[in-house]
Amino acid sequence: MDIDLTRTFLEIARHGSFIAAAERLHLTQTAVSARVQKLESHLNCTLFIRNRAGAKLTADGEAFVVFATQMLETWDAAQRELPLPDGFHHVLHLGAEVSLCNPLMLKWIGALREQIPSYAIRTEMAEGMTLLRLLERGVLDAAVVFKPEYWPGLQVEQLFEEKLVMVRAANPDPYVYVDWGEGFRRQHDSALPDKAKASVSINLGPLALQHILENGGSGYFRSRVVESYIEKGYLQRVPKAPEFSFPTYLVYSRERDSQTLQHAFSALREVVASDTDWSQRWEPLI
Repeated sequence: MDIDLTRTFLEIARHGSFIAAAERLHLTQTAVSARVQKLESHLNCTLFIRNRAGAKLTADGEAFVVFATQMLETWDAAQRELPLPDGFHHVLHLGAEVSLCNPLMLKWIGALREQIPSYAIRTEMAEGMTLLRLLERGVLDAAVVFKPEYWPGLQVEQLFEEKLVMVRAANPDPYVYVDWGEGFRRQHDSALPDKAKASVSINLGPLALQHILENGGSGYFRSRVVESYIEKGYLQRVPKAPEFSFPTYLVYSRERDSQTLQHAFSALREVVASDTDWSQRWEPLI
Protein backbone atom coordinates (compact mmCIF):
# COMPACT_ATOMS: atom_id res chain seq x y z
CA MET A 1 0.00 0.00 0.00
CA ASP A 2 1.17 3.53 -0.78
CA ILE A 3 2.38 4.90 2.57
CA ASP A 4 1.26 8.41 1.50
CA LEU A 5 -2.35 7.19 1.68
CA THR A 6 -1.84 6.14 5.30
CA ARG A 7 -0.09 9.39 6.20
CA THR A 8 -2.91 11.42 4.64
CA PHE A 9 -5.54 9.40 6.51
CA LEU A 10 -3.83 10.05 9.85
CA GLU A 11 -3.50 13.78 9.18
CA ILE A 12 -7.24 14.04 8.53
CA ALA A 13 -8.02 11.94 11.61
CA ARG A 14 -5.82 14.14 13.83
CA HIS A 15 -7.17 17.47 12.63
CA GLY A 16 -10.73 16.50 11.66
CA SER A 17 -10.52 18.29 8.36
CA PHE A 18 -9.53 17.61 4.74
CA ILE A 19 -8.55 21.27 4.42
CA ALA A 20 -6.21 21.17 7.43
CA ALA A 21 -4.62 17.94 6.20
CA ALA A 22 -4.08 19.47 2.75
CA GLU A 23 -2.34 22.49 4.29
CA ARG A 24 -0.05 20.36 6.47
CA LEU A 25 0.83 18.01 3.62
CA HIS A 26 1.23 20.87 1.10
CA LEU A 27 -1.37 19.32 -1.21
CA THR A 28 -4.56 20.50 -2.81
CA GLN A 29 -7.83 19.47 -1.21
CA THR A 30 -8.63 17.58 -4.42
CA ALA A 31 -5.44 15.51 -4.04
CA VAL A 32 -6.30 14.71 -0.42
CA SER A 33 -9.80 13.62 -1.39
CA ALA A 34 -8.39 11.43 -4.16
CA ARG A 35 -6.05 9.70 -1.71
CA VAL A 36 -8.87 9.00 0.71
CA GLN A 37 -11.02 7.57 -2.09
CA LYS A 38 -8.15 5.31 -3.17
CA LEU A 39 -7.58 4.13 0.41
CA GLU A 40 -11.27 3.46 0.93
CA SER A 41 -11.28 1.47 -2.32
CA HIS A 42 -8.35 -0.65 -1.08
CA LEU A 43 -10.09 -1.33 2.25
CA ASN A 44 -13.58 -1.61 0.77
CA CYS A 45 -15.10 0.62 3.45
CA THR A 46 -15.90 4.27 4.23
CA LEU A 47 -13.41 5.94 6.58
CA PHE A 48 -14.81 9.48 6.95
CA ILE A 49 -18.15 11.25 7.00
CA ARG A 50 -17.74 14.78 5.67
CA ASN A 51 -19.90 17.65 6.91
CA ARG A 52 -19.71 21.40 7.35
CA ALA A 53 -17.65 21.01 10.53
CA GLY A 54 -15.02 18.96 8.73
CA ALA A 55 -14.54 15.19 8.65
CA LYS A 56 -15.56 12.63 11.23
CA LEU A 57 -14.22 9.09 11.45
CA THR A 58 -16.64 6.25 10.85
CA ALA A 59 -16.47 3.12 13.01
CA ASP A 60 -14.27 1.53 10.33
CA GLY A 61 -12.13 4.66 10.28
CA GLU A 62 -11.62 4.54 14.05
CA ALA A 63 -10.60 0.88 13.79
CA PHE A 64 -8.14 1.68 11.00
CA VAL A 65 -6.35 4.34 13.07
CA VAL A 66 -4.53 1.62 15.04
CA PHE A 67 -3.35 -0.18 11.91
CA ALA A 68 -2.41 3.04 10.14
CA THR A 69 -0.33 4.21 13.10
CA GLN A 70 1.53 0.90 13.24
CA MET A 71 2.19 0.96 9.50
CA LEU A 72 3.55 4.49 9.63
CA GLU A 73 5.75 3.73 12.65
CA THR A 74 7.13 0.64 10.92
CA TRP A 75 7.80 2.55 7.72
CA ASP A 76 9.53 5.41 9.56
CA ALA A 77 11.65 2.87 11.48
CA ALA A 78 12.65 1.18 8.21
CA GLN A 79 13.69 4.51 6.71
CA ARG A 80 15.80 5.31 9.79
CA GLU A 81 17.58 1.95 9.87
CA LEU A 82 18.07 1.06 6.19
CA PRO A 83 20.41 0.57 4.57
CA LEU A 84 22.54 -1.04 7.27
CA PRO A 85 25.95 0.54 7.96
CA ASP A 86 28.78 -0.57 5.69
CA GLY A 87 30.22 -3.92 6.76
CA PHE A 88 27.12 -5.04 8.67
CA HIS A 89 24.69 -7.59 7.26
CA HIS A 90 22.40 -8.21 10.23
CA VAL A 91 20.91 -6.25 13.12
CA LEU A 92 19.78 -7.08 16.66
CA HIS A 93 16.88 -5.10 18.13
CA LEU A 94 17.04 -5.20 21.93
CA GLY A 95 15.07 -3.43 24.62
CA ALA A 96 15.23 -2.93 28.37
CA GLU A 97 13.54 -0.98 31.12
CA VAL A 98 15.11 2.41 31.79
CA SER A 99 16.35 1.40 35.26
CA LEU A 100 18.42 -1.38 33.64
CA CYS A 101 20.34 0.84 31.25
CA ASN A 102 23.32 1.07 33.61
CA PRO A 103 25.13 -1.23 34.00
CA LEU A 104 23.18 -4.17 32.51
CA MET A 105 22.45 -2.83 29.01
CA LEU A 106 25.69 -0.88 28.90
CA LYS A 107 27.73 -4.03 29.53
CA TRP A 108 25.54 -6.23 27.32
CA ILE A 109 26.05 -3.93 24.34
CA GLY A 110 29.80 -3.98 25.00
CA ALA A 111 29.83 -7.78 25.14
CA LEU A 112 27.85 -8.04 21.89
CA ARG A 113 30.18 -5.67 20.06
CA GLU A 114 33.08 -7.89 21.14
CA GLN A 115 31.49 -11.30 20.56
CA ILE A 116 29.25 -10.65 17.51
CA PRO A 117 31.01 -7.76 15.74
CA SER A 118 29.28 -8.40 12.40
CA TYR A 119 25.86 -7.46 13.84
CA ALA A 120 24.58 -3.91 14.14
CA ILE A 121 22.73 -3.19 17.41
CA ARG A 122 19.59 -1.15 17.94
CA THR A 123 18.37 -0.57 21.50
CA GLU A 124 15.11 0.74 22.94
CA MET A 125 14.82 1.90 26.54
CA ALA A 126 11.21 2.16 27.72
CA GLU A 127 8.74 0.99 30.36
CA GLY A 128 7.94 -2.71 30.43
CA MET A 129 4.54 -2.79 28.74
CA THR A 130 5.79 -0.66 25.85
CA LEU A 131 8.66 -3.09 25.31
CA LEU A 132 6.32 -6.09 25.38
CA ARG A 133 4.08 -4.47 22.78
CA LEU A 134 7.11 -3.86 20.55
CA LEU A 135 8.07 -7.50 20.97
CA GLU A 136 4.57 -8.61 20.06
CA ARG A 137 4.66 -6.47 16.89
CA GLY A 138 8.07 -7.84 15.91
CA VAL A 139 9.87 -4.51 16.33
CA LEU A 140 12.19 -6.01 18.99
CA ASP A 141 14.02 -9.34 19.03
CA ALA A 142 14.22 -9.44 22.84
CA ALA A 143 13.64 -7.30 25.91
CA VAL A 144 14.65 -7.29 29.58
CA VAL A 145 11.76 -6.36 31.84
CA PHE A 146 10.70 -6.49 35.48
CA LYS A 147 7.17 -7.74 34.94
CA PRO A 148 6.56 -9.94 31.86
CA GLU A 149 3.29 -10.91 30.28
CA TYR A 150 2.87 -14.57 29.31
CA TRP A 151 1.36 -13.98 25.88
CA PRO A 152 1.23 -16.76 23.25
CA GLY A 153 4.49 -17.00 21.35
CA LEU A 154 6.61 -15.22 23.96
CA GLN A 155 9.38 -17.06 25.78
CA VAL A 156 9.98 -15.83 29.33
CA GLU A 157 13.18 -16.58 31.27
CA GLN A 158 14.02 -15.27 34.73
CA LEU A 159 17.50 -13.77 34.51
CA PHE A 160 18.06 -13.07 38.18
CA GLU A 161 16.16 -12.17 41.32
CA GLU A 162 16.85 -9.20 43.51
CA LYS A 163 15.20 -7.83 46.60
CA LEU A 164 13.85 -4.35 47.07
CA VAL A 165 15.36 -3.24 50.38
CA MET A 166 14.88 -0.07 52.38
CA VAL A 167 17.98 2.06 52.82
CA ARG A 168 18.56 5.44 54.40
CA ALA A 169 21.14 8.21 54.24
CA ALA A 170 22.69 9.81 57.32
CA ASN A 171 19.65 12.08 57.38
CA PRO A 172 16.81 9.54 56.90
CA ASP A 173 14.02 12.04 56.24
CA PRO A 174 11.92 12.31 54.23
CA TYR A 175 10.76 8.88 53.15
CA VAL A 176 10.82 8.78 49.32
CA TYR A 177 8.33 6.46 47.68
CA VAL A 178 9.97 4.84 44.66
CA ASP A 179 7.36 3.50 42.25
CA TRP A 180 8.42 -0.04 41.33
CA GLY A 181 5.08 -0.92 39.77
CA GLU A 182 1.58 -1.89 40.74
CA GLY A 183 2.57 -5.17 42.39
CA PHE A 184 5.12 -3.44 44.61
CA ARG A 185 2.64 -0.73 45.57
CA ARG A 186 0.09 -3.28 46.76
CA GLN A 187 2.63 -5.13 48.90
CA HIS A 188 4.25 -1.91 50.11
CA ASP A 189 0.98 -0.27 51.21
CA SER A 190 -0.13 -3.45 52.95
CA ALA A 191 3.16 -3.89 54.84
CA LEU A 192 3.81 -0.18 55.48
CA PRO A 193 0.45 1.63 55.62
CA ASP A 194 2.06 4.59 57.42
CA LYS A 195 4.24 5.21 54.33
CA ALA A 196 1.52 4.76 51.71
CA LYS A 197 1.29 8.52 51.20
CA ALA A 198 4.83 9.87 50.95
CA SER A 199 5.64 13.55 50.56
CA VAL A 200 8.13 12.71 47.79
CA SER A 201 7.36 10.15 45.09
CA ILE A 202 9.65 9.31 42.16
CA ASN A 203 8.93 6.74 39.46
CA LEU A 204 12.53 6.16 38.34
CA GLY A 205 14.90 4.29 40.64
CA PRO A 206 18.22 5.88 39.53
CA LEU A 207 16.77 9.38 39.94
CA ALA A 208 15.37 8.58 43.38
CA LEU A 209 18.69 7.11 44.47
CA GLN A 210 20.66 10.14 43.34
CA HIS A 211 18.17 12.40 45.11
CA ILE A 212 18.65 10.57 48.42
CA LEU A 213 22.45 10.51 48.06
CA GLU A 214 22.50 14.28 47.50
CA ASN A 215 19.70 15.41 49.82
CA GLY A 216 19.13 12.67 52.38
CA GLY A 217 16.09 10.50 52.91
CA SER A 218 15.15 6.83 52.75
CA GLY A 219 13.42 4.53 50.29
CA TYR A 220 13.32 1.15 48.59
CA PHE A 221 15.94 0.17 46.01
CA ARG A 222 17.24 -2.91 44.24
CA SER A 223 19.69 -4.77 46.45
CA ARG A 224 22.44 -5.03 43.77
CA VAL A 225 22.29 -1.30 43.10
CA VAL A 226 22.73 -0.14 46.70
CA GLU A 227 25.27 -2.79 47.72
CA SER A 228 28.38 -0.69 47.01
CA TYR A 229 26.86 2.40 48.66
CA ILE A 230 26.19 0.37 51.80
CA GLU A 231 29.72 -1.08 51.82
CA LYS A 232 31.23 2.43 51.57
CA GLY A 233 28.96 3.86 54.27
CA TYR A 234 26.97 6.26 52.11
CA LEU A 235 23.77 4.37 52.90
CA GLN A 236 22.55 2.01 55.62
CA ARG A 237 20.01 -0.79 55.53
CA VAL A 238 16.96 0.04 57.63
CA PRO A 239 16.74 -2.66 60.34
CA LYS A 240 13.66 -4.92 60.30
CA ALA A 241 12.20 -3.19 57.24
CA PRO A 242 10.15 -5.54 55.03
CA GLU A 243 11.86 -6.82 51.88
CA PHE A 244 10.16 -7.44 48.56
CA SER A 245 11.10 -9.86 45.80
CA PHE A 246 11.96 -8.15 42.50
CA PRO A 247 13.04 -10.47 39.65
CA THR A 248 14.21 -9.46 36.18
CA TYR A 249 13.19 -11.39 33.07
CA LEU A 250 14.41 -11.90 29.52
CA VAL A 251 11.52 -12.08 27.04
CA TYR A 252 11.67 -12.89 23.34
CA SER A 253 9.52 -14.24 20.50
CA ARG A 254 9.91 -17.94 19.81
CA GLU A 255 9.34 -17.27 16.11
CA ARG A 256 12.39 -14.98 15.94
CA ASP A 257 14.69 -17.35 17.84
CA SER A 258 18.03 -18.05 16.15
CA GLN A 259 21.54 -19.24 16.91
CA THR A 260 22.78 -15.64 16.92
CA LEU A 261 20.05 -14.56 19.32
CA GLN A 262 20.93 -17.41 21.66
CA HIS A 263 24.56 -16.28 21.46
CA ALA A 264 23.41 -12.80 22.47
CA PHE A 265 21.47 -14.26 25.40
CA SER A 266 24.55 -16.19 26.55
CA ALA A 267 26.48 -12.92 26.58
CA LEU A 268 23.72 -11.35 28.67
CA ARG A 269 23.81 -14.21 31.19
CA GLU A 270 27.58 -13.77 31.49
CA VAL A 271 27.08 -10.08 32.25
CA VAL A 272 24.50 -10.93 34.92
CA ALA A 273 26.80 -13.53 36.50
CA SER A 274 29.87 -11.28 36.53
CA ASP A 275 30.91 -9.60 39.75
CA THR A 276 30.35 -6.02 38.68
CA ASP A 277 29.40 -2.67 40.15
CA TRP A 278 25.64 -2.16 39.81
CA SER A 279 25.59 1.21 41.59
CA GLN A 280 24.39 3.04 38.43
CA ARG A 281 27.05 5.73 38.70
CA TRP A 282 28.19 7.33 35.46
CA GLU A 283 31.93 7.93 35.48
CA PRO A 284 32.96 9.00 31.96
CA LEU A 285 36.61 8.71 31.07
CA ILE A 286 37.61 12.29 30.39
